[in-house]
Amino acid sequence: MALPSLLVLYGSQTGTAQDTAQRIGRQAQRKHIQNRVAPLDGYNVAHLISESLVIFVCSTTGQGDPPDNMKNFWRFLFRKSLPAGSLCQLDCAVLGLGDSSYPKFNFVAKKLHKRLQQLGASLLSSVGLADDQHDLGADAVIDPWLASFWDRASALYPSMNTLSVTVPSFPRFCRLPPRYTFHFLEGVGETSGDTERNSKEQRVPSESHPFPARMTSNQRVSHPSHFQEVRLIEFDISDSNIEFTAGDVVSMRPCNNPEDVEQFCQQLRLDPDSQFILKVAPESKPPPLPPPPCSLRHLVEGYLGVAAVPRRSFFETLQCFSTNELEKEKLAEFSSAEGQDELHAYCSRPRRTALEVLCDFPHTTAELKVDYLLDLFPPIQPRSFSIASSPLAHPGKLQILVAVVGYKTQIQKPRRGLCSTWLSSLDPSQGEVRVPLWVKKGTLRFPADQDIPVIMVGPGTGVAPFRSALQERIAQGKAANVLFFGCRSQFKDFYFSAEWRDRVEEGQLKLFTAFSRDQVRHRVADEDKIYVQHRVKEQSKLLWDLIANRNAYFYIAGAAKDMPASVCDALKATFQLEGGLSLEESDQMLVAMEKAGRFQSETWS
Repeated sequence: MALPSLLVLYGSQTGTAQDTAQRIGRQAQRKHIQNRVAPLDGYNVAHLISESLVIFVCSTTGQGDPPDNMKNFWRFLFRKSLPAGSLCQLDCAVLGLGDSSYPKFNFVAKKLHKRLQQLGASLLSSVGLADDQHDLGADAVIDPWLASFWDRASALYPSMNTLSVTVPSFPRFCRLPPRYTFHFLEGVGETSGDTERNSKEQRVPSESHPFPARMTSNQRVSHPSHFQEVRLIEFDISDSNIEFTAGDVVSMRPCNNPEDVEQFCQQLRLDPDSQFILKVAPESKPPPLPPPPCSLRHLVEGYLGVAAVPRRSFFETLQCFSTNELEKEKLAEFSSAEGQDELHAYCSRPRRTALEVLCDFPHTTAELKVDYLLDLFPPIQPRSFSIASSPLAHPGKLQILVAVVGYKTQIQKPRRGLCSTWLSSLDPSQGEVRVPLWVKKGTLRFPADQDIPVIMVGPGTGVAPFRSALQERIAQGKAANVLFFGCRSQFKDFYFSAEWRDRVEEGQLKLFTAFSRDQVRHRVADEDKIYVQHRVKEQSKLLWDLIANRNAYFYIAGAAKDMPASVCDALKATFQLEGGLSLEESDQMLVAMEKAGRFQSETWS
């Protein structure tokens, strides 16, 4: 049997599945197996019938949804018109990357595995269900799953074993050829990297062609004495072709801070103002950089994820350059399956950045070659925010509610969220500020029927999509709105309080609030703190009437810790108390509401 060509297709939202897919591609390359790595929507799915060996690597987003870059593939593969045996020539395997703290853990991988079986494909391995919640992270599943896959592929294609004898494999930490080659230019002035603003072409903004929106305001809405800085930021999107409705999200790619950019260039002895063009290796895809030439400063500031917590693949690549024995030994440990406990303690737990790792391995850093920058550092991932306004209330504007992330670990320097810190630093009162952005459909959908009530539970910044929904619904004359809002203090982080008060007075909103820390001032025990789930229980009669008699929709948005599950428990308790349902029947009712689209949630970790 001829040596197969391996195709690795990935569906990735935050870059993790892409990183894993590229790692599999490097393993295949070391085995001298011809391979391609591509996003699922970047591949012509009609060609799948002629492939021999494929690995699908996919994550799950939202409430069991496929990532953005596999949605077209997903729709095609689940067409009812596809013949049952259409993939009978295909040998494949599915590796899922998920988080078991979410209810639909690895839902996409499980469903894809089942669908491939229905279409006649031969599955070489059981579906891999990697879990971020495992003590050793996703690699605790990925490593043995890959070992099993290679064993089964070798058994199916004996030519793999023959090749490994006749052509020795690359050593595990041998440096592979770079995917890109930098060609530096002499005497070229600095480019702005901002060609989109001058473009006359009218198009709907997207990740590949974002709209440079002008920031019009950036104001803190939490009290100055409050520990958490939260900001309401507004953008002017006039003439952008951007359209959105309640529940949609806006995405943007943040920039590294200038100090990190300078430090990075100093460590690698790079001139940040030098200009380059890239030569792309066969089978590689050009990175989404502005038209050439591009400066190293722009590359590091707007593309390279130097402030991200590096993954295991970073240490594998770094180890290839090391000539210092002590550093090489440590990097080898961090790159091994046995060393993942140590790597977690060194990197993941304290949230150590890639830039800080370079500082800890100075001899290896000195050996790095510029051509490997794009192999070593992943791209900065776009960040998404629920839109907190409606164009019906704010024409030509788009607003977001941003909690600025900051916390401490064992590392002396405080940890900062890249995007929230970047946004908070932008001051439109000091000069024009533009942020490239684009809008995507969100997971929340609101009823069109004028008479159907909506019940929204949105503590903290989880209230953002519900502010958009309320502005939209009220502008449309829909007054059956119920909002449960929770925060620490009525006086410090009660966002949009004046706006809610006006809506209540005008009969357009029923508002129920829970201020958990205000009770502490009155010496209330921790277990007696009031949260939104307690207010939901208190309003059981109202909620049962709206849900059972008026077909209300119920929504949850906020942090995916205890709150969503606690609110669901409170809602099921309402079904039991007011509707006389058993525990099992209340579970079934909630499931039925979810299937009908009448129960929806948008949570994040």
